[in-house]
Amino acid sequence: MLSSAERKEINRKYKERKPNMGIFAVRCAASGQVWVGSTRNLDAAKNSHWFALGHGSHRDRSLQEAWTAAGPAAFCYEVLEKLDEDLLPLAVADALKEKRRLWVEQLGAQVLLS
Repeated sequence: MLSSAERKEINRKYKERKPNMGIFAVRCAASGQVWVGSTRNLDAAKNSHWFALGHGSHRDRSLQEAWTAAGPAAFCYEVLEKLDEDLLPLAVADALKEKRRLWVEQLGAQVLLS
């Protein structure tokens, strides 16, 4: 069992960590469709999208329809690219937008509405 000091140290380290920012893809094996999205937190993006899809409330109707038709087992989440942690905060939005555009073009994918 952890001591109070150890728990506090673990919590402090967790709060200080920088989230992984980047580009990800959601792929449907049944239909071959691919959706590409960008996020400031790759670790939380899958949970967020899977939760909305599981409840039938995802904002991207084409993704929701494919999920409903094929089921969750047909889908995978893939990190395509991570942004540099040292990127200036003002440059993050533009970098995510540009990199998402490049991946959509490269994969022939749809832009994922978040």
